[in-house]
Amino acid sequence: MYLVQILLPLTDNAGRRFDGAAYGQVRSKLSERFGGITSFTRAPAEGMWKEGGHTAHDDIVVFEVMARELDHSWWEDYRAELERRFQQETIVMRALKVEML
Repeated sequence: MYLVQILLPLTDNAGRRFDGAAYGQVRSKLSERFGGITSFTRAPAEGMWKEGGHTAHDDIVVFEVMARELDHSWWEDYRAELERRFQQETIVMRALKVEML
């Protein structure tokens, strides 16, 4: 079993907030494919990283799904779709192996 996390920005590169419908599409697609989803949208997390000579930052929301197997090609295609939709050079997606207790 895997926990897949997707980190999405709240705003585009010009600082404009994304429409709530964009996140609704993510929730719908993942819920339909994986049977459920957890969304951390009420208290955005803050991401920071070094870029060139300055520090960049994003306020982000996190979406999580549980998957029995990882279909790498499906996730690569979906990441590319989200990068286009959210106008990002890279969207972080990560999968963690989970042992159910």
